[in-house]
Amino acid sequence: MLLVDARSRERFRGEVEPIDPVAGHIPGAVCRPSADNLTPWGRFKPPGQLAGELPEAGEVIAYCGSGVTACHTILAYAVAGRPLPRLYPGSWSEWIRDPARPVATGD
Repeated sequence: MLLVDARSRERFRGEVEPIDPVAGHIPGAVCRPSADNLTPWGRFKPPGQLAGELPEAGEVIAYCGSGVTACHTILAYAVAGRPLPRLYPGSWSEWIRDPARPVATGD
């Protein structure tokens, strides 16, 4: 299982957090900002390019801050013709509600 965080690299690393009271990411997650799925003109990259760039694992679960931009990542997998990740709808905002859950920072 691979967790893919669709937030910006700065939020993933815990350098900034404009929304939630705790900065960082779910331990073991990789960062793939949803903006990386787009060309400079704001359109999805070609399917072959996305297929080569998107993180791959047997099971992928996408999350972000609140579940919205993670859907963008799931759509990128569809454009790439790859199996669709599952969505963690509560995402980071839900994860940090429980102080017993671990938080990672940095890359």
